[in-house]
Amino acid sequence: MSDTAYPDAPRADARDKVRGALRYAADDARPGMAHAALAVATVARGTVRRIDAAAARAVPGVRLVLTHEDLGGLKPPGFLMGGGYGFQSIQPLTSPQVAYRGQPVALVVADSPEAAAEGARLVRADLAAEPHQVTLDAPEADIVAQADSPLPKPMFADVTAGDAAAAFAGAAIRIEAEFRHPAQHQSPIEMLSTVAEWRDGHLTVQEGTQNAEAIRHGLARQLEVDPARITVLSPSAGGGFGLKNSLQAHTVLAAEAARRLGRPVKLVVSRAQVFHGGSFRPASRHRIRLGADAEGRMTALVHETDSQTSRHDLFPTQYTELSSRLYGIGNFHGRERLVRTDVQTPGYMRAPYEHPAAFAVESCVDELAYRLGRDPVALRLANDATADPITGRPYSSRHLAECLRRGAARFGWDRRSMAPGSMRAADGDLIGWGVAIGAYKAATAPAVAKLRLAGNGAAVLSVGGHEMGQGMRTAIAAVLQRRLGVPPERITVEIGSTGGTPQHLTAGSWGTATVVPAADAACDALLRALDALPAGRTPADRLRAAGRPFLEVEVSRRAPGQPEAVMGRLATGLPAATGPAYPEFVSFSHVAHFVEVRVEPTTRRIRVPRVVSVADCGRVISPRTAASQLRGGVVWGIGAALREASEVDPRYGGFLNADLAEYVLPVNADIGTIEVDFVDAPDPRLNGPGVKGLGEVAMVGVAPAIANAVHHATGRRLRSLPIRVEDLL
Repeated sequence: MSDTAYPDAPRADARDKVRGALRYAADDARPGMAHAALAVATVARGTVRRIDAAAARAVPGVRLVLTHEDLGGLKPPGFLMGGGYGFQSIQPLTSPQVAYRGQPVALVVADSPEAAAEGARLVRADLAAEPHQVTLDAPEADIVAQADSPLPKPMFADVTAGDAAAAFAGAAIRIEAEFRHPAQHQSPIEMLSTVAEWRDGHLTVQEGTQNAEAIRHGLARQLEVDPARITVLSPSAGGGFGLKNSLQAHTVLAAEAARRLGRPVKLVVSRAQVFHGGSFRPASRHRIRLGADAEGRMTALVHETDSQTSRHDLFPTQYTELSSRLYGIGNFHGRERLVRTDVQTPGYMRAPYEHPAAFAVESCVDELAYRLGRDPVALRLANDATADPITGRPYSSRHLAECLRRGAARFGWDRRSMAPGSMRAADGDLIGWGVAIGAYKAATAPAVAKLRLAGNGAAVLSVGGHEMGQGMRTAIAAVLQRRLGVPPERITVEIGSTGGTPQHLTAGSWGTATVVPAADAACDALLRALDALPAGRTPADRLRAAGRPFLEVEVSRRAPGQPEAVMGRLATGLPAATGPAYPEFVSFSHVAHFVEVRVEPTTRRIRVPRVVSVADCGRVISPRTAASQLRGGVVWGIGAALREASEVDPRYGGFLNADLAEYVLPVNADIGTIEVDFVDAPDPRLNGPGVKGLGEVAMVGVAPAIANAVHHATGRRLRSLPIRVEDLL
């Protein structure tokens, strides 16, 4: 562990990013490339009776049309959370069954993208529609108790500590409320895109992904080939946010088309098809019962959830993992249920459970502060936890109180008047100041790292991780520069592609907390090996003095308490992360958000001119990219609170606003000043460098801070997101 803060160095790939030098699968335009497009189902559930592809095949340049009649032999990928590799268990185009609107029913491959798109448009599918449901509230809803599902336990079991029902019944102050959160979609700039090519029986796949090994091993299962005959190249994912955390439904279609044509095939999934064919944040409903004594000590919390899943998979939820640990509440009960709907399987979208859960809990905590007449920051500080209330174990570190105190000072919280509607701007706008906290598990995954130092002073590190724009290469380079004295321009970081070290899924904010300790351990091993060589001013000098062209070491690292057998999951492309609970402690990252809103008194338009956010994410290895992550999380939170909702029509299924014109996002004009700060205290119990995750916790708590600020401005308690103008009229 280092007691010295890391410098604010530029990100490693900044120049390449701003000049468009980074290349993605969709950029591949080599001669001889074939292009694929998807024809999709227009019913929410049903069966393909017949497909007429004659008009599609007649389009000049069309070389291949594939339907379920051609691809019935493909194996399913298996669901990622059920021991498989895919974002869902079913593989489209392998049976006549239609599970959701927008499911592919044909693949058209042509010499040009225009011909492929025209061919897909001309495919005629005769579909027999069946009854369907797409909302949580349908009278015939099929509700599954998650605790009774075949999902792994206790990971996805109900969470209970003490006697929450009795404590709530006996509480001096009781708050009951129901909160609703809509379905939402992430839309990375690099859409789902794949280039597949076979040469001499070996398949090479270019695809922006968070999980290259899932693609490799999943395709091996589907195509029934040896994983050694598949290479996946993903030097940069082009954004992921959970969407790209597993094998996509289109990837095997591109691979099979390339095998049949004997040509490389590129398939770029359209933006609308990403909405209809990729994972998304499910709609959810949260019932909160919060109890406290007359002094404001929170004594009971009950959090019951219903969350959308698909009919073919049970997508597990963990909303109560956050709500049970935000505060030191000894009596807690969390119950989570799943509602089967006719959609593709939902998935992980930045802060997947924690963002909706924090909105529900932190809105109630703010309401409790007003019931008590207590300052919302002081109430939160008074209920801070000293140990994990679920397991009783100590926290590896917890600096949430410091986040609150530092944020309050920077924001000027002491100038806030308590009464709703009591603060006004010079132009008459209502001013609201709100606060909320957030937390996210400090998870860790196993990793193998190979480090080579050459006699010319260049270093190459290969480790399992994916660059999604979060700055992973920059963080790794910072460690090598500090430990070995190698300048950033002499460092090469190999991540995201198979063929070197195993590439574990990068998600859940465990990326940096996994690769940085592995890189640090590789530096330790290299420095120990250098001790056997002649003395020199630098490591490279010692290599040259010994007549060695290079020195290479390999290390493997597991999370605290993980057995050696977990390396087998890493090698076969299966998720192997653990946390927040470890054998001797529990570990979370924390954040506090302070938000100012302005509400125009006539139109009730809401603006967010100012945010102050302070995070506790352990040692900050790359201050510049960390600040970008925290600001980006705040922007996501503003969008989630005021703009984003994936709209559905119960009559027809699917998503109505499946594009960036109608799926409303914040733009530059919606974003004011965002000040960020970090506690920057290392967490040595979790790992040597003391790092914890940041990317997901950055968003947690932003939405309730905005909702609480809106209440402060208007006196309205709003319990559904997004907050719309009509909610304040």
